[in-house]
Amino acid sequence: MAGTAAPDLDLDLEGRVESSPPSSWQTVVWNDPVNLMSYVSHVFRTYFGFDAATAHRLMLAVHHDGHAVVARGPREVMEAHTQAMHDYGLWATVRKDPA
Repeated sequence: MAGTAAPDLDLDLEGRVESSPPSSWQTVVWNDPVNLMSYVSHVFRTYFGFDAATAHRLMLAVHHDGHAVVARGPREVMEAHTQAMHDYGLWATVRKDPA
């Protein structure tokens, strides 16, 4: 068709990329039979900088519910948090945030 301009596909793609929210991921700490509850609270306070009440609440979630989400954000950051939890001897994984 003469005189019809082709759509600018690059511009359309850029618009979709900019309007879509960034992916969010979670660091999940799991219950284990090895670590004391006081140690898990200590790790949460030391590494994440949580106050005592938040660290205690998350530790209880790990203990009673079997796991707790301790951080949300970009995948690379969550992978670093997960590795840090492993370095402290805790069981942790990264998963996509369902929200």
